[in-house]
Amino acid sequence: MKNWLSKCAFVCLIMTVVFFNSAVTSTACAAVGDGRLDVYWIDVEGGAATLIVTPQGESVLIDTGNPGIRDPGRIFKVVTEQARLTRIDHLITTHYHRDHFGGAAELSRLIPIGQVWDNGKFADMPNDPGPEYFGFKSESRQVISPGMQLPLKPARSIKKLLTGNQFKGLKLTCIAARKEFIDPTRGNRLNELTCADARPKDRDGSDNANSVTMLLEFGKFRFYDGGDITWNQETKLVCPVNLIGRVDVYQVTHHGLDSSNNPLVLRSILPTISVMNNGVTKGCMPEVFANLKATPSIQAMYQVHKNMREDGMVSNTATEFIANRKADECAGNFIKLSVAADSRNYTISIPAHGHSATYQTVAK
Repeated sequence: MKNWLSKCAFVCLIMTVVFFNSAVTSTACAAVGDGRLDVYWIDVEGGAATLIVTPQGESVLIDTGNPGIRDPGRIFKVVTEQARLTRIDHLITTHYHRDHFGGAAELSRLIPIGQVWDNGKFADMPNDPGPEYFGFKSESRQVISPGMQLPLKPARSIKKLLTGNQFKGLKLTCIAARKEFIDPTRGNRLNELTCADARPKDRDGSDNANSVTMLLEFGKFRFYDGGDITWNQETKLVCPVNLIGRVDVYQVTHHGLDSSNNPLVLRSILPTISVMNNGVTKGCMPEVFANLKATPSIQAMYQVHKNMREDGMVSNTATEFIANRKADECAGNFIKLSVAADSRNYTISIPAHGHSATYQTVAK
């Protein structure tokens, strides 16, 4: 009897050790093993850098911030220390302004970059990023066009594995580039009532209007990133047909400048959350802020920086929703979004301040 008990105790001990080691391994690889989709808004001082980490551990970086070492260094830190990755699988450059492409060459010296997606060189290109951008090291480059989907590894929902319920998977689709737009589908709705209020603004002749515009879908969750696409081009995204559809999270376009962020878009896509990657004195214009507040679907407005514009046009969300709250000694705090494996809810957090809030994915 004693021998049997001893053997039983030994087996239990082995099982406990195996379970503990498995748990530690699972925790260490949580980015790949927990079935969640993560998005990071990295502080590049009013530039743009949005990191997407898929449930399979693939990374997509949209824009690389400004030239110099500061912004690539912040991106590298989030990629390696927060997402715990060793490479950037896909890099999307939305357009050729320095606050969006400027950090790419330096970043390529810090971490391997796989596929680069951008507008390439095209006729009447208003801004040329130069040989350093087109020559930085990557595995391959491809011109992106409306309708193209990035070749991401398919996501499998934990809920699907456990219950067999249908799960729509993972898609990252280009819906606009170089002033061209994705073709409407049967699922796109006519938008006549909203479009009746359309009004144009002065034309922006810079490369902003050529911005690559992306739509990320993970199960029921949808996220929109329009780069710096401009007001008049935004009208074409939703009029006469809503090419975007409803989304859960809206990355505030063009850092919150009022040459973008057409309210027709907000009234058409009806986001629950907005996230603005602005700077201390850049973006967050009063008109944009007012339009965000007037959108009834929006429950919370997040900002990477507290707005302290010197021209007196100061607008800010509640302090708890701001990652960087000081004008000097900026800590480079980021905002993180994490979508549950079944995509029914998502959590937005500001780790530096302990803020965390969970929102429900809306029916589309």
